[in-house]
Amino acid sequence: MGCENPAVSFTTADGRRQLLDEMAAGADQLGAALAALGEAFERLDESAGERLEDQLFRPVAAAYGRVKRTHTEFSARAGMPPRTFAEPIMPRPGEARDEIARAVDQIHLADGTLATLQDSMLPVEVGDRELRAGIAEVRSLIGPVPARARDLLRIVGR
Repeated sequence: MGCENPAVSFTTADGRRQLLDEMAAGADQLGAALAALGEAFERLDESAGERLEDQLFRPVAAAYGRVKRTHTEFSARAGMPPRTFAEPIMPRPGEARDEIARAVDQIHLADGTLATLQDSMLPVEVGDRELRAGIAEVRSLIGPVPARARDLLRIVGR
């Protein structure tokens, strides 16, 4: 009769929604990392602050922008409404070391979220090449950040 199978359409739409939700969770985690890094920056001396900005903040900010852009572009291609990303709500600020550690925790969570998504078949089954490339780029941007943070923590607070 030429009718589409509603179960297939629902499954595709459901898969796309799940994929977008997981990407949004990763974006939220990166947003929280950025907020923590911003708090840490405010508590550091000029030299350590510059190092934090160059080695931690910039790559995380680039990854955050990339994941949001990937999310928005894919939602448009999929015909789904884009999400508005809110500013993260931060708990009471702590010492610079604590904020850097909090940021690293959030980066690990984001990387885990995106790795799980990347390892699933969703980006292949209901995604596209641009989406997969975006996720891979985000992960490559944040990959070296925890080691850089450990290096920075060695000199912070001495």
